[in-house]
Amino acid sequence: MHTKQQKTAQKAADRVIIPKNPIRFIFSVSKPHKWFAIGALMAMLSAEFFLSVSPFVLKKLVDELTAFKSLEEGLQVFFVWGIVYVLLQLFSSMSWSASGFTGMQWLSRANKTAYERLYNYISLHSNAYFSDRFAGSLSNKISNASDGSERLLERTLWGWLPETIGLLIGVSIFFTVDKVIAVGYFLAVFVVGVVNFYLVKKRRPHVIAYAASSSKLRGDGVDFLTNIAASRQYVRRKHENMRISKSAQDRREKDIRQWAMSEWMLFMNRLIAVVLVGAVLGYMYVLFKKEAVGAGDIILVLAVLGNITHIITHLGNMMNGFIRMYGEIEEGLEEVLVPHEIDDKKNARKLKVTDAKVEWNAVDFGFDDNQVFDKFNLDIPSGQRVGLVGSSGAGKTTFVSLLLRQHDIDGGEILIDGQNIAKVTQDSLRENIAVVPQEPLLFHRSIRENIAYGKLDATQEEIELAAQRAQAHDFIMELPEGYDTLVGERGVKLSGGQKQRVAIARAMLKDAPILVLDEATSALDSESEVKIQKALHELMVGKTVVAIAHRLSTLREMDRIIVLEQGVVIEDGTHDELVASGGVYARLWAHQAGGFLT
Repeated sequence: MHTKQQKTAQKAADRVIIPKNPIRFIFSVSKPHKWFAIGALMAMLSAEFFLSVSPFVLKKLVDELTAFKSLEEGLQVFFVWGIVYVLLQLFSSMSWSASGFTGMQWLSRANKTAYERLYNYISLHSNAYFSDRFAGSLSNKISNASDGSERLLERTLWGWLPETIGLLIGVSIFFTVDKVIAVGYFLAVFVVGVVNFYLVKKRRPHVIAYAASSSKLRGDGVDFLTNIAASRQYVRRKHENMRISKSAQDRREKDIRQWAMSEWMLFMNRLIAVVLVGAVLGYMYVLFKKEAVGAGDIILVLAVLGNITHIITHLGNMMNGFIRMYGEIEEGLEEVLVPHEIDDKKNARKLKVTDAKVEWNAVDFGFDDNQVFDKFNLDIPSGQRVGLVGSSGAGKTTFVSLLLRQHDIDGGEILIDGQNIAKVTQDSLRENIAVVPQEPLLFHRSIRENIAYGKLDATQEEIELAAQRAQAHDFIMELPEGYDTLVGERGVKLSGGQKQRVAIARAMLKDAPILVLDEATSALDSESEVKIQKALHELMVGKTVVAIAHRLSTLREMDRIIVLEQGVVIEDGTHDELVASGGVYARLWAHQAGGFLT
């Protein structure tokens, strides 16, 4: 059951503007958890500071040890600076731990926020958006954006940022030894950084191409596994494996292309790092020969040199890792965060249904150059049961889609109890319409959960009553786990008739004032259909009903039957009236075979 707080949170989520830019996206999902972020960053800065000044303590220790006049004085020096060194290591370790505990809260919460916002956003897309895309690919893109953001934050917090700070502190320490070394190293790091940034920028399109190819491979895999039964029936396993192989090869080629650029960059950085180490050591040799530096200075330079050399060597790798994650996040956001095709109007109100009267006034609608409805008019009085008949392409399915506002009309208006459905919230519209589709849409959950989807707070008694009315209770009780039986992906563990009866039970539980039956009995055998007709009659009582059927026998008891042809009402009346008129419906009725249109 949805609590008031959950509904408030959902409304707030609907209003959130999600940035497409990966950096802004990360800031956006981190903002609600800013105190954890600040705590993690401050702790990390402290840890890196304590760690970076440790070599300076070693320098002081060596300098004073080489200058002591007595063993007692030397031991005292060793004790004091040894304690300072140990304390710095302790403070650094404690700060790293503090950063870890606060950072895990920040990153895990930001990751959760990213998933919530992206799934919330994508759920508001129209049916047309999903029909053009693989569900598996979309899920992968959301994972790329959400998990990629977490990985990017993790690498930044405990990798790139500390190393950058260590680099700056290291160069600063060099200034205490010799300005030439400090300035030379700073310039070298600057040049390497600029060159690496340029190369990484050139690599970016290759990374994005690789991410897209990776998503396609996963999408092809999901498509194959989802339709594994068809693949076996048509003996197309080799064909599908070839498709997967082709996608995998494309992904490998794009991966090699972007990976090779990374390796060349690392090679160049390693070469530069070796040259710099040699130059610094050579320069220190000259200074030591002139007695311009002492043993402590050499220890300090060597300690800092190792850290800075490591950073220079892996600077390209750091940038490569950044741009790769950045590209994955960007590719995911680009696909998900396209503008919504259908939005609630500003200040849209909730639909309030009392009589469930439906009116179509001069409705215009078309797909590209295909005009489906042109100034279409139709009134369905409260509580009337209407059957829609017509050949394929007549406009029946489009009629239902427009009633559910899965598309926006081009002109005119559709009213429910005098309220324009384009000016009410989509959720409130669909809350008042129950749909039993031709292909039952079941979740890979228990039968109980699938039925209760019509009313989330339904009791077990209410669920069983709905199942009994839908003629589903008996077969459910025969299953090993009864109502706790998992139905499998899209209900594959159930027969077509069983799935349809579960869907009908769900619609019964929803108990909406408007009912849409889209070939609701098409998946049933004759015996099941007889059982279900009674359930549908109970379901239709007191409701405004729109039923689409090719099996005309299911429409005989409708109050009214409308025959559509190319989006135009060509016949309108009861079953008996239309049969007696000798028109299109009568001809269809006469040509039925086994109750189906031929």
